Amino acid sequence: MTTQSVRAAQREQTRRTLLRESRRLFASRGYAAVGLSEIVRAAGVTKGALYHHFDSKAELFRAVLEQVQQEVGERVAATADAEEDPWTQLVAGCQAFLAASADPDVQQIMLVDGPAVLGWNEWRALDEAASARHLAEALTELMAAGVIVAQPVAPLTRLLSGAMNEAALWLASTADPSDLADTQAALSRLLESLRG
Repeated sequence: MTTQSVRAAQREQTRRTLLRESRRLFASRGYAAVGLSEIVRAAGVTKGALYHHFDSKAELFRAVLEQVQQEVGERVAATADAEEDPWTQLVAGCQAFLAASADPDVQQIMLVDGPAVLGWNEWRALDEAASARHLAEALTELMAAGVIVAQPVAPLTRLLSGAMNEAALWLASTADPSDLADTQAALSRLLESLRG
């Protein structure tokens, strides 16, 4: 292994460690309560090493948020792809999103701190790239097949996405373990009302 490849591997390991430790801290205490000094101490690196990879705490948070969104998206896609029928894929994917979003760490990073730290417009752009596009594609396919009543896709996508995000935030504030199942049942009824 060359010196250059060793350094590249070390840089990548430092970046992964910074992401892992900052994610743990942001999830458990929230973005505002975590300082850069605490992050570098937990990661076992210097502030200079952190700044080599990220220009600011907000940029580090953005990378953590993208990681969380990607993982949630992968869980949703894997659940949906396990189904053959496009309608069942939509329902399973939406249910998987609620289940993944019920994780308090995901809620804190993706739904509570995400919009607050990055601002609504940037958070929406990331959400669009991570999940709304897939939801719109699924709805378009179901409308083309006549499964869902034909209607403008963009507002329907925003309504469903917003409803699921709001439900996930509500689930974060409730202590009743039956609330996830009740919310998923309500979502199933809502989706069923779209059928043609």
